[in-house]
Amino acid sequence: MQVLVTTDNHIEGSVRLSRYVESVVESVTGRFAKQVTRVEVHLTDENGGQKVTENDHRCAMEARLAGLHPVAVTHKASSIDEALAGAGEKLEKALDKTIDKVAHKKGRTSFSGRQS
Repeated sequence: MQVLVTTDNHIEGSVRLSRYVESVVESVTGRFAKQVTRVEVHLTDENGGQKVTENDHRCAMEARLAGLHPVAVTHKASSIDEALAGAGEKLEKALDKTIDKVAHKKGRTSFSGRQS
């Protein structure tokens, strides 16, 4: 799985930050490792670092799934760590829902009672 990390001009991108983001993404996507091919993470400071407000940091994550449409989530928080953690939780839930839906699509009983 490939993890791509981008930041805006107000967040200092570093090797340490990239490794931290990769560790968070890998812990979130661990059980989906066979289906997830790439995760893009975008970190932004919405007010440009001019002042600290409650939800001025944003983390957007987009997971590319083999044979399926991408799954994207976003989370705003007062720090990059909180935004990353919140987006990670949302991504895990979204991946779980998407993959579970695909896995159970075949073999379900329709409303008419016929096996599909």
